[in-house]
Amino acid sequence: MSLPGLMPMLAVPGAALAVGVGLGLAYFAALRWTVSLYAAGGGWRVPAMLTLGRIAAAAGIFGLAARLGALPLLAAFLGFLIARSIALRAKGRVA
Repeated sequence: MSLPGLMPMLAVPGAALAVGVGLGLAYFAALRWTVSLYAAGGGWRVPAMLTLGRIAAAAGIFGLAARLGALPLLAAFLGFLIARSIALRAKGRVA
């Protein structure tokens, strides 16, 4: 297979990887915000809505990636794991 024929095959998993990283960064930022709200002892509604939003966004993105195929799903999950690693390193916890 030539390079021009290979590029469209790699475009969707590459985009899924980028979307996975973006989703992961947003997910873990919302998680950090949720934890700080719970720890501050404010109400429970905003943290609960953040939690539901986080889970719904992740389910929606991974569901869409699954409809595109196994490789885009794995690429999106790899991006999510990369974002997890970035979030942990930013807090000084290496995983």
